Amino acid sequence: MKNTTVPRRDFLRAGATLGAGLMVLPSGSLFGAATPNNRLNIALIGAYGRAKAHFGTLKNENVVAICEVNQLNLPFAQKEFPKAKVYEDWRKCLDHPGIDAVLCCTPDHHHAFISNWALNRDLHVYMEKPLAITVNEARAVRDTYLTKKSKLATQVGMQRHAYDNFARLREMIHDGAIGNLKDVHVWGNRQLPRSGYLPGVGPVPSTLNWDLWLGPSPEHPFNPEYVSRNNGSNCLNWNMYSDFGIGQMGDMGSHTMDLVWNVIDAELPDSIRATSPEAFNPEVTPVNLTSVYMFPENGWRGKIRVTWYQGGAMPKSPSSWVDLNKIGHGAMFKGDKGFVIADFKNRLLYPSGKETDLTYYKPRSKEEITPPLGNFQAQWTMACKSGDPSATACNFEYSANMIETMCLGLAAFRAETELKYDSVRGVVTNHSAANQYLTKEYRKGWTMDG
Repeated sequence: MKNTTVPRRDFLRAGATLGAGLMVLPSGSLFGAATPNNRLNIALIGAYGRAKAHFGTLKNENVVAICEVNQLNLPFAQKEFPKAKVYEDWRKCLDHPGIDAVLCCTPDHHHAFISNWALNRDLHVYMEKPLAITVNEARAVRDTYLTKKSKLATQVGMQRHAYDNFARLREMIHDGAIGNLKDVHVWGNRQLPRSGYLPGVGPVPSTLNWDLWLGPSPEHPFNPEYVSRNNGSNCLNWNMYSDFGIGQMGDMGSHTMDLVWNVIDAELPDSIRATSPEAFNPEVTPVNLTSVYMFPENGWRGKIRVTWYQGGAMPKSPSSWVDLNKIGHGAMFKGDKGFVIADFKNRLLYPSGKETDLTYYKPRSKEEITPPLGNFQAQWTMACKSGDPSATACNFEYSANMIETMCLGLAAFRAETELKYDSVRGVVTNHSAANQYLTKEYRKGWTMDG
């Protein structure tokens, strides 16, 4: 798989102006210079919860379709977009006449399916995180995207990426603040233990289409706790259950690993191992987990180890002066001349080793620093309309690589052994039985390739 990450990201950081050319949108309209008619025709899938965060951006476009399985959620979006046609089934919504783009805020187990179906219809896609919940889902979406990336704009909802600290962190490490990068640690402290799928409690409310909420997931009996908080929009109700999500890894892990992914310019690991004090439970994702990934060298760094910690597992601090436990979601980069410790908005340089005079560190000038990314959602809508649809920070190649890596950690946990991974073929080479953990069971009649 060819590495296009660095050139693309360097292009974004150069502050290139979007809209240099003309682009024909899927609906057939022509986009060039700004006019009142240059609005995207968007299908909004998921009407509440995370969808509310997008209403401001969507008001600058035409929301022509709304899809929602829970009628209690519909009024929130309908109030903002009263002319939109309403659907329950996203498969039908994606065939609404004349749509250019899709913005999706469904439960996680629908994400890869909706992404792939939308790409197959030549639609631009903004997908809430995580992009996928299995290795094979991530690979399927990435493979489809790579055939269409010259014409389709994609973005995964890792909106913290727009914080300036992401760019400053990358600059510090690439400019040599800690010397040669050797090791990376990244963690999240959220703990939501669950013992297994909820028991059936009926009846299903008349306002909810439970069959469509389940979608491609295997059958599960209805329990109101899956959808009770915020009318079913809150991911903490369901994402720790294995058929519906990947827990911490896909939730805050998508944001926190992005701090690292934005720096290391990695594609996929070649070995993975995972440990946990918990016994494997196929119904839920583990709370406490440590997964270790080895990444091949690239053009600017050697081979590195990245370790993910969740649910109470933590790396060792470089100093008794620094309490890493006070950083709920953070990352620590170790080089041969020191450490950088960061969360989403802050960073700390800790020189360490024989050379601590910082004479080796030559930070770039103010004129050379990365310009602000701006509004994360608007970056996507502009990319949809411009002559460069790849100009988004978290497109489906970047994001699929990252979530595939996280899912490999769960596969190693289930296999209970270190995995050697052929990232070109997408197979575990040293433990064939572990390949079953790269995918999952789906309900009959649901396909990724619709």
